Amino acid sequence: MIEFSKRLLELRTEKGISQKELAKILEVSSSNISYWEQNKGEPIASNIVKIAKFFNVSTDYLLGLED
Repeated sequence: MIEFSKRLLELRTEKGISQKELAKILEVSSSNISYWEQNKGEPIASNIVKIAKFFNVSTDYLLGLED
């Protein structure tokens, strides 16, 4: 899910928030955010939905299924 990791990093930096801040909002550890952004792990479906809602994008966009 390379597209997911790139889009997550892009969205987070565009919004100007740290990994720690995003982790707190999503109720996950900051190491989870780091792993996801480095493409070392994948979030569970419920976290993908939380991320999409927070950044106001579709889950398809996050997963690279649409531009």
